[in-house]
Amino acid sequence: MVAATGSSRDGWSSRTGFVLAAVGAAVGLGNLVRFPAEAAANGGGAFVLFYIFCILLIGLPIMLAETLIGRHGQASATESVKKMAEESKASTAWSGLAGLGILSAFMILAFYCVIGGWVLYYIGIFVADLFQSGVTGGALQNMTPEGIKEIFPTLLEKGWLMALLDAVFVLVTVYFVARGVSGGIEVASVWLMPAFFMLLLGITIYGAFGGAFGEAVSYLFTVDFSKLTGDVMLAAIGQAFFSLSLGVAGMMTYGSYVGKEVNLAKTSTMISFADTSVALVAGLCIFPIVLAAGLSSDGGLGLMFDVLPHAFQSMPAGSLIGLAFFVMVGFAALTSSVSLMEGPTAWTMGKFDMSRAKAATLVASMALLLGVASAYSFNAISDFHPLGFIPLFEGEGVFSVLDSVTAKLFMPIGALLTAIFVGWVADRQLVDAENGLDGGLHQFWRFLVRWVCPLALTAILIVGIFPSILGS
Repeated sequence: MVAATGSSRDGWSSRTGFVLAAVGAAVGLGNLVRFPAEAAANGGGAFVLFYIFCILLIGLPIMLAETLIGRHGQASATESVKKMAEESKASTAWSGLAGLGILSAFMILAFYCVIGGWVLYYIGIFVADLFQSGVTGGALQNMTPEGIKEIFPTLLEKGWLMALLDAVFVLVTVYFVARGVSGGIEVASVWLMPAFFMLLLGITIYGAFGGAFGEAVSYLFTVDFSKLTGDVMLAAIGQAFFSLSLGVAGMMTYGSYVGKEVNLAKTSTMISFADTSVALVAGLCIFPIVLAAGLSSDGGLGLMFDVLPHAFQSMPAGSLIGLAFFVMVGFAALTSSVSLMEGPTAWTMGKFDMSRAKAATLVASMALLLGVASAYSFNAISDFHPLGFIPLFEGEGVFSVLDSVTAKLFMPIGALLTAIFVGWVADRQLVDAENGLDGGLHQFWRFLVRWVCPLALTAILIVGIFPSILGS
C-alpha cells in the first residue's frame, strides 16, 4: 500500500495508481477543447511557451503545496489543513480554505455531470450512426449540415432528457467513489486513463495522415509574440491554473492517501507533465480534423458538440472516429467527476462519521438535485437568475452561476489562501519534511509559493471580478 504505514485508511496500492488518478483528476474537458482554442487564438507558439512557463511557476508549485498538506494530514482536506495549522501553532480557521475547495468541487460536480450527460448523448448518437453508416462511411450521412447544427440546441431544450443523462453519469461516478480508493477510484483510473491515452494517440495519428496536420501545427504553434499581450498572458495563467484542477481540494484529498515513501515533488512534476502533454496533443488531435473539413471554431463547447460532428461527417470512417472521440471525452470527464466527488465524500465521512457508501450516496444525491436544476436552466427555468442582483452574475442561470462562482471566485481564492498558508503560515519544518525538495530547488519553490503564486492568483481573481480591466 502507498497509504501511510500503520494507517487504517484506504490508500493507493501503488505510486502508479496515484499518478494515474491525479492525472485523471487534472485531465478534463478544458484540456481537450479550451486549451487548443486558446492557443490558436492567442499567438500560437508564444501562448504555448508562456503557458508551459505558467505551469512550471504557478501550477506545479500550488499542486505540490496542496498535495503535501493532504499527505501530512492523512485525513479529509479540512482536517489535514487543521492538523498542519495546529502543529504550526496557527489558527484552525485556516481549514476554511479547504472547506471552500470542497464546496467548489461539489458545485462543479453538479454541472460537470450535466456535461457528462451530453457526452453520453453523443456517444449514443454515434453508436446508432455506426450501425447505419458502417465503419468506412462518414458520420451522420442521413443528416444535413443544418440538422447536425440543431442536435445540441435540441438537446438543451429537453430538460427531462438532460436530467436523465445527468443521473446516469452521477450513478457511474458514485459507483467508483463508493467502492473506495484502491478498489474503486484507482481501478477506474488504471483502466480508463491508459484507454484515454490510446484513443487520443490513435485519433491524432489518424488526423496526421487523413487531416490537415501541417496546417494544424502551423495554426497552433507558429510563434507570434506580437499577440502575447497582457490579457493573453493572464489567459495563459488562468488556463494553467484551471487545467490542473487546483483550488478544489482534490489534490489535498488524493494526497492524503499517499505514504511517506513517495516523493511528492517528483510525482507532482509527472502529473503536471502528463496534463500539459494531453493539452498539447489534444490540439494536434482535433484541429487537423476540423481544418481538413474547412471549419473553424473559437473553442469551448461549440467545438465539441457542433464543429466536430460536422467535421466527422466528411471524414472516411467518420462514424467510428466520432464514436472513439466521444468515448475518449467520456473517459476524461468520468475520471474528473470521480475526483470532484471524492473530496466532498471524504469530508462527509469524517464530519458525520458515515460509511463511504452512505457518504458518497448523499453527496451524489445532492449533486444530482443541483444538476437537475442546472439542466432545466437551459429551458424550463431559463428566466431564473439566482444571483441576478449581483452585477457580475447578472442574467446567468443556475448552470452558468455554478460555473462562474467557482471559476471566478472560489477556486482562485482557495488556491491563493493555500499559497499563503503553506508559504507564510505553516511551520517550515513540517513543509520541508513533506515536499521532497532540497537545496536551491527547494528555495526556488518557496519563493514561488510565497511571492509569485499569490501575485498571479490575485491577478486572476481581480480580472475575474472586474473583467472590464481587460476591456472584455
